[in-house]
Amino acid sequence: MSGAGEGFVKVCPLAEIPEDGALAVEIDDTPVALVRTGGEVFALRDVCSHAEVALSEGEVYNHTIECWLHGSCFDLRTGKPTNPPATAPVPTYRVRVSDGDVHVSLRPGPQD
Repeated sequence: MSGAGEGFVKVCPLAEIPEDGALAVEIDDTPVALVRTGGEVFALRDVCSHAEVALSEGEVYNHTIECWLHGSCFDLRTGKPTNPPATAPVPTYRVRVSDGDVHVSLRPGPQD
């Protein structure tokens, strides 16, 4: 389970994140997009690396999220862009789901 040293914080109930969709949250002044797809939850910085708009407003499919403005797609597992115009990745964060709640750590570390 999460320890305080790992930086996990309770963010929201899992039910608040739409299936194959995203929810915008803020953790310690960091914009985060929580994305649920295929029974998994992912967290990444909620700012497109190309146009600096909210990724959480984009479409989710095939473990990617598509920026609504110019169509850049990002792999939810790695944050890497999968098509232009974005060329830089967005940070991803560790996620744990426990007792129906989503916990996120902004600290670097291995995925569980």
